[in-house]
Amino acid sequence: MSTILEPSPMGQADAALTRHVTAGGIRFAFRVFGAPSAVPLVLCQRFRGTMDDWDPLFLDTLANERRVVIFDNAGVGRSSGDSPATIAGMADHAAAFIRGALGVDQVDVLGWSMGGAVALALAIAQPDLVRRLVVAASGPGSIPGSTPMSDEVRLTATKPVNEDDDFLFLFFDGPEARRATGRAYLARLHRRAEPRGPLTSMATVQAMAAALRGWRIGGEGIYARLAEIEQPVLVATGAHDVMVPARDSFAMVERLPDAELVVYSDAGHGFLFQHAVRFATRVNQFLG
Repeated sequence: MSTILEPSPMGQADAALTRHVTAGGIRFAFRVFGAPSAVPLVLCQRFRGTMDDWDPLFLDTLANERRVVIFDNAGVGRSSGDSPATIAGMADHAAAFIRGALGVDQVDVLGWSMGGAVALALAIAQPDLVRRLVVAASGPGSIPGSTPMSDEVRLTATKPVNEDDDFLFLFFDGPEARRATGRAYLARLHRRAEPRGPLTSMATVQAMAAALRGWRIGGEGIYARLAEIEQPVLVATGAHDVMVPARDSFAMVERLPDAELVVYSDAGHGFLFQHAVRFATRVNQFLG
């Protein structure tokens, strides 16, 4: 395994050091932590999200059994460059980071929300690079009859700055017990000793929004090509997701040759942090 995948000192997720490496003309920021594993697990983040937005409890549970890699893609957070306005372009940058920076030939990939679309595009474009795939709260785009995002959700997601109440609505909307798990997630984000990196710029937000429009309604999605993904895929969703309908996950599993579906009946878009230990344990079982 490449020495770059050796974890930083103090390798827990909330203490892992931020490092930089250049590949494909981009200076990528990344962190590595967790138990040694033959195949590392690379995580692809959501719309507007940076490395600092991953739940350390979720990450540490994954890291009990896996070498985990989180990174800021091009134009995001601490990384250089400009964010592409297509999901395929984001997948190309992710591949450059994995091959050029990590120096490995194969990884497992977990993508949440927009990151799930990037993970799917990566598996289509470079199938030899992806061993197993986890798609969380996401979809393949261009699903006939899929429910469009409401105006309230769209406007909240694209505000210049999102406050805690915005995240509670987008990821944990519903009964007070669900919102309480959201507040616990937001509190865990403050455990890092290292100062938080920069928020995603509005130029990158606009490029990401254009990429998602192209993916969902612009004909750039890979719904019609799902049968080409021969790797095992774990698809997971919250039944009350206000951002990506749970039905999109069912539609995806119907077409994937080798897939499992997990639905959390009491959760929404942030199910993986509402049930951080439970879902991370399920991911480790699947990857193992």
